[in-house]
Amino acid sequence: MNRFFKFLIGIILALFIAFIAFFFWASSSVHPAEEYNKIIQTNIDNLVKNDAVFSLLTYNIGYLSGMTNNLPIAKPKSLFDDNLSKVKAILEPLNIDILAFQEIDYASARSFDINQQLEIAELGYPFVAQAVNWDKRYLPFPYYPISMQFGHVYSGQSVLSHFPVKSQKRFVLHAVADAPFYWTSFYLDRLAQVVEVQIKNRTVMVINVHLEAFDKPTRAIQTKEVLALFNAYKNEYPTLLVGDFNSDIKFPDATIEPIINSEDIGIAAFNNPYPNTFSSINPAKRIDYIFYNKNFIEETGSRVLTEMGDASDHLPLMIYFKLK
Repeated sequence: MNRFFKFLIGIILALFIAFIAFFFWASSSVHPAEEYNKIIQTNIDNLVKNDAVFSLLTYNIGYLSGMTNNLPIAKPKSLFDDNLSKVKAILEPLNIDILAFQEIDYASARSFDINQQLEIAELGYPFVAQAVNWDKRYLPFPYYPISMQFGHVYSGQSVLSHFPVKSQKRFVLHAVADAPFYWTSFYLDRLAQVVEVQIKNRTVMVINVHLEAFDKPTRAIQTKEVLALFNAYKNEYPTLLVGDFNSDIKFPDATIEPIINSEDIGIAAFNNPYPNTFSSINPAKRIDYIFYNKNFIEETGSRVLTEMGDASDHLPLMIYFKLK
């Protein structure tokens, strides 16, 4: 009997050690920190139009998983290939000057290790700013079945530009304070990606954000952080604050309210009634925005691109603008 208990204890101890080893291995990063804040110059020809009206699009691309995002169901490679082809086919004739993406994969098992930002850059974007917010060797999500888990994830936020990207700053926003360590060890960083774009002889600041989705108090703090960033640039440069804010003004005590109610901030495609961006099939919420400082930027047009359909679970939003 003593031998049996010793054997059982040995098995339990071995499983415990194996679990601890897996935890630290899976939650560790793969890529060097210098790749987390990186400007890439491609060998792609510039397709800049010689006019005074510029354009920007923001899109939570949901790593091109469509409406299957985060669901524990099989996602064949054809799903991602088809969605990439659809996104490129719709974007190509629009020839948008600046693209700001959230949830875009650089080399993740969940999207078959395709660098999605470089694939889209083939449309004619010589300048790419990469801000990594998720770098894990193995992400055990969805929790069940194991065959549906994401595995290694390398993902983040990207700004693609026809115009030169002069600099980039990566700001990690406030994290969920009371989350358990085993959750935060695998969770993504919420970022503000601040990109300096040289449009002809003007410096334009693009702040690309993806705010907390699940914890409202944290999202409220992050909203104040990104508004402070916007305010730091708005009196000197044309500044656009764009991305997925995970808040609709219709929500009770909406965290987006401090930005919406700022008198000197313009909001693209926000007429009454304003179009929604989530989810892409029968959208019922407006959680994606383009904000801009009206003293430097004049909006000449804006809309939600409903024709993108369910390539992501979000719809993209774009603006045409002039610099004052």
